[in-house]
Amino acid sequence: MNRIQVKIEEDAPRTRIDVYVAKNLGIATRSQLKERIAEIRMDGKTVKPSRLIEPGKVLEVFYRPREEPTFQGENLPLKILYEDNRVVVLDKPAGMVVHPGCGVYSGTLVQGLLYHIQNLKDAFPKEPIRPGIVHRLDRDTSGVIITAKDPEALEFLSAQFRKKTVRKLYLALVKGFPSRREGILRGYISRDPIHRKRFRILPVTREEAKKEMPGKYAVTRFQVLKTFSWGSFVLLQPHTGRTHQLRVQLQSLGCPIWGDPIYSRAEKLPFKALQHSLFLHAYLLEVVLPGETVPRRFYAPLPERFKVVLRGDAQNSGA
Repeated sequence: MNRIQVKIEEDAPRTRIDVYVAKNLGIATRSQLKERIAEIRMDGKTVKPSRLIEPGKVLEVFYRPREEPTFQGENLPLKILYEDNRVVVLDKPAGMVVHPGCGVYSGTLVQGLLYHIQNLKDAFPKEPIRPGIVHRLDRDTSGVIITAKDPEALEFLSAQFRKKTVRKLYLALVKGFPSRREGILRGYISRDPIHRKRFRILPVTREEAKKEMPGKYAVTRFQVLKTFSWGSFVLLQPHTGRTHQLRVQLQSLGCPIWGDPIYSRAEKLPFKALQHSLFLHAYLLEVVLPGETVPRRFYAPLPERFKVVLRGDAQNSGA
């Protein structure tokens, strides 16, 4: 167990202890505090991370050393949709983390790729954590993802994501019914200042945003494919790639995704299949491969968890 002791500056602004620790001590980010911080004391008394700091007092933090992951290949079942000597396109299962980090150091997509592609680690000596990773999917989001086998391929693919020339389609099962059959969701997204694992839509206009730069602009086109007694089956086309973009935008629409532990309230579910699973699936990725000029389309078939739910209430479907 490690220990650090500091005297809080007399002119330090009144803020939460966890914010102060993350910003000033560099031990861990706020999202890592629960995993790494064992105890916090202020003037010898144990305090909660949410307690406000008191200038002039002595702060003691007892913390566990950072777990050093070993980035070795693991023989994991990978569902490969396409592969050549430059790229691999996969259908990532729900529950698999893309790369090690935040307490997850095994069973990730990267470790599966390191086993499948023997020289991947050598090709990316400066990227031990994310070798060949072009883009990410949330842990509980399933579907198509593309990875590179060499730095040149990585840059070629990454440039398309930066320029927003890549086409992506997602499928989701959501609670409730959007007021429109189709439309565009726009808004500025920023991290929630209190709940750091959440993001939020900011109620600002484009003009206000130009002055304040409050967050990142996000745009998604949606279309309701079918309605059921329990909610809607929705097609989503994000034009930007913000963290939690689809999840937070659908929540703001009043139709959070079924099984979302962050943006959807827990309640009685109409199907067992809806429990403990985020119903968001990356269905299509259209991208130009290295050495080619015409985009290719890659599809990840609809997962069985979707099929079970859609079949189970087919007789109650709406328009």
